[in-house]
Formats: sequence, structure tokens, C-alpha cells
Amino acid sequence: MASRPEIKVNKPAPVEEAAQEAPNQRAKKEAGNYRLQVDRQTKAFYMTEEAAQAAGLLIKKGHPIVQVSIYNSAEGINKIIELPGA
Repeated sequence: MASRPEIKVNKPAPVEEAAQEAPNQRAKKEAGNYRLQVDRQTKAFYMTEEAAQAAGLLIKKGHPIVQVSIYNSAEGINKIIELPGA
């Protein structure tokens, strides 16, 4: 009887646990006390309230229907941005 040829299987090297984590489930790194929120979803972090206000105003001008707010995590205050003259 003829012998079978030997088949070699290469197994991948074990992957570290941190690399197996899905990219959308990683914790976001906070870079500032001021959070820009659009319809109650955090979109960005800012170091100063003025920078967050400027970015929020641009979003509000482009999309006046959405709710844009700035959350100050140090003081726990949420400030809603409205268009000037509205």
C-alpha cells in the first residue's frame, strides 16, 4: 500500500489580548475638560471653552436642527449652543 504524503500546517503565532480588541471598543483618550456633544453624543474634547464654542457654532450653522452643547466635566455643567439672533 502506498503511503500518504505528509501535510504540514503552519499555525499562526498567538496574538496578544490587546491586539484582539475591536478598534471601536477602545476607550477614547480624553484631552480636555470640555466635551463637544451633538445630539447628546460626544464628538470631541477641547482644552478651552472658547475652542469648543467655536467648533460647536460651526456645526450649528451647518446643521441648525441638531442640538449642540458643551459639557464641562470639571464642573458638571452642560451649555447648549444656539445660533446668534435666533
